[in-house]
Amino acid sequence: IKTVVATISIQSLLSLAKRYSLSPKDASIKLAGFLKKLGFNMVLDMRMADDLALLESRNEFIERFKNQENFKLPMLASSCPGWVCYAEKTHGSFVLPFISTTRSPQQIMGMLVKNHLAAKLNVSGDQIYHVTVMPCYDKKLEASREDFFNEVEQCRDVDCVITSIEIEQMLSDEGTILNDCEDGIIDWPWTSKKPENFLWSHESSGSGGFSDFIFKHAGDCLKQ
Repeated sequence: IKTVVATISIQSLLSLAKRYSLSPKDASIKLAGFLKKLGFNMVLDMRMADDLALLESRNEFIERFKNQENFKLPMLASSCPGWVCYAEKTHGSFVLPFISTTRSPQQIMGMLVKNHLAAKLNVSGDQIYHVTVMPCYDKKLEASREDFFNEVEQCRDVDCVITSIEIEQMLSDEGTILNDCEDGIIDWPWTSKKPENFLWSHESSGSGGFSDFIFKHAGDCLKQ
């Protein structure tokens, strides 16, 4: 029996909050409750991966800037799979050296779930089924790329992607709206204490060892 984990992107959460006239906090509680009612064992947010992506992008730019004889500038973002696919198919070696090698937050989160969360749960990565809630259909394409198949665990970092509009459709199929869903909680399995307002704010330092976790595991799951 697999552990089923959902990760919600902040973009999707804000979109759904606007759609159902809820505050971001209320939307997160309702969406967590809806997903857990469907059978998800854990519901996470994307903040950890967002922060890791920002840190590594910063470090990569500094490295490129200091070593311009070996690296291309400007450095172009790599977090949009539609853009990366377009660059690969139409511009090839002309553009690709300029694109950051940092994984997108979705794929960073995939590695965190399949490696660090799996270790905490004392299971192998292939025993977790990881679903992300994302704003764009191209994220499905990204999750299916061969680059993001874990050869060691024999599983994908992200097994399934659900878009914001598909969440709306799922709610409609259930004959309900987000406002009427039971309350749930966003889980925080990373450190002993949840950072305050952890879903929406990006402090320079977090509570409960959050920053220590970020820096400790940054190198494990960032590169393409």
